[in-house]
Amino acid sequence: MLRAGFDSLLSLVIFLVFTGFAVAALVFAAMAREDAYRAADKQTKKFWLIILGINLALNLLLPMLFLQIAGLVAAIVFMVDVRPALAQVSGGGRGGRRGGGSSSDGPYGPYNGGR
Repeated sequence: MLRAGFDSLLSLVIFLVFTGFAVAALVFAAMAREDAYRAADKQTKKFWLIILGINLALNLLLPMLFLQIAGLVAAIVFMVDVRPALAQVSGGGRGGRRGGGSSSDGPYGPYNGGR
């Protein structure tokens, strides 16, 4: 009896984690610009939206572990390979200006005091 409860709890946790990861990957894929995919030399935005959308649909409609793992692999590839490449060509990478500027920087670059 206790084993059945643990198995169902584990299945629920796996379902929630895999589905949450699929949703996150799909949202990130949808938010990126189409030209960023070409500039990063990756598959098209449409390709990733289809792959990640099918992944999410399969997670929700047919929660079978082997399908979830296949979808998880696709989402991981997107998150660790495609997403950082898109961020780099879009200016949102680790080397971007997000939180990295000086206190004298203005909206158009460093303020030089009229020099």
